[in-house]
Amino acid sequence: MKLWKRNAVVAAIILFVCAAVYLNWSYSQEGMEGSTDTGKVLGEAALVDGKTEDPLLAETKPVPTDAGEEGKPSEKPSGGYFDSARLNRQQARDSALSLLQEAASDEAADQASIDQANEAIQSMAAFTLSEANIENLVTAKGYADCVAFLSEDSISVVVSNNAQPLSQTDTAKISEIVMDETGFHAGQIKIIEAS
Repeated sequence: MKLWKRNAVVAAIILFVCAAVYLNWSYSQEGMEGSTDTGKVLGEAALVDGKTEDPLLAETKPVPTDAGEEGKPSEKPSGGYFDSARLNRQQARDSALSLLQEAASDEAADQASIDQANEAIQSMAAFTLSEANIENLVTAKGYADCVAFLSEDSISVVVSNNAQPLSQTDTAKISEIVMDETGFHAGQIKIIEAS
């Protein structure tokens, strides 16, 4: 009976974490649709007249942009949504990981519960690695930014294509990357175009 209760608790925790990640992602999607806020991103210093707004960085020289000009911001779009999505995903995973580590290190737990918690931790690590690989490979193909949300039986990939609509060729490229990395078939892959 104790084993069943622990397994149920671990399964419920995983379910709640997955639901939290999805809800954070969906709420941030809604917020991004109607938002025209161009606020400052934490850790991002804006260049104004060749000087940064951050007093700690005021003594540094202006950073050359892609065009080679000093003091002018680059035309590369801000990754506000993508940074926020990655942060929310990481925070949810960190809290789930701490709960699973707590369950795995519980002295009163039986071996089956410890094994199940360790398996969930390894699965979470594999998901994180696969998501990072997919994101890096998609951006290496020339897309502005990408964030992937991997679950046991599906994946959602949000892609920014420099304000250009994704073509069928783009979708095929991204799907191929995801299939190679995860082993999923096309029906398990959802590609979402960021606006």
